Amino acid sequence: MTAEGETAEGEVLVGGMANAGAVFRHGALVERPAPRTAHALHAHLRALHKQGFTAAPTPIRLTADGREQLTFISGEVALPPFPRWVMTETALGSVGSLLRRLHDASAAIAVDVSAEWPRSLADPAGGTMLCHNDVCPENVVFRDGHAAALIDFDLAAPGRAVWDVAMTARYWVPMLDPTSAAVLYPAGLDAPARLRILADGYGLSSQERAELPGVIEQATASCRAFVAGRVADGDPAYLQALSESGGWQRWDRLQEWLVTHHELFRAALLR
Repeated sequence: MTAEGETAEGEVLVGGMANAGAVFRHGALVERPAPRTAHALHAHLRALHKQGFTAAPTPIRLTADGREQLTFISGEVALPPFPRWVMTETALGSVGSLLRRLHDASAAIAVDVSAEWPRSLADPAGGTMLCHNDVCPENVVFRDGHAAALIDFDLAAPGRAVWDVAMTARYWVPMLDPTSAAVLYPAGLDAPARLRILADGYGLSSQERAELPGVIEQATASCRAFVAGRVADGDPAYLQALSESGGWQRWDRLQEWLVTHHELFRAALLR
């Protein structure tokens, strides 16, 4: 998130839709609404640090009014419409590398099976590793053109590594038809080539590369269902976003584009 201005509560940080206007910085601390899984998530974040992954906030405490305090991570966070500097091939490869580092650390940490991890964007196949599930540009902190840290683990849930890569690819390649991509992304991005760069940066295995296009299609369907749920609940931010992005026709067009180009993406990954 980036700073928007000062209020009585502190410096407002902007970015994302779920907690808009409710995230504040107080010097070296960030205070924000605590997710339902805060206790388990805080334990996981501390365990990540013990595993050597320090590219995530450190939990400080939970407040009596249902908020959480975390360490502030300095750097640049891109907001839509996304600037060209955050869409360079170097930036893309570094996002893949950062995600791999997260997964290597997470794989060594037992998932708290007693926690009610959010299922809305979670891997339907499940898994034994806690995935981030929301590695969008607004949740990646950059320094000197390279991805340096991940923030906002609210949607973290158990899953497979390839699912988290697929969710990340949706935002960073991006895996969007040209009409949809033009709304928020710089022109001229080569989706097959960029998907390969992300997979290379991550170090994706041959088997996972072969699976990835299909998993991206599954992830896109999950994202559509997530939006549908928010719209059905009358969430004004999602109602507005759906209207401004072209409604459900945009989602139909996107899914058709992914299916049509499935083999092109698979060939680029396995070349």
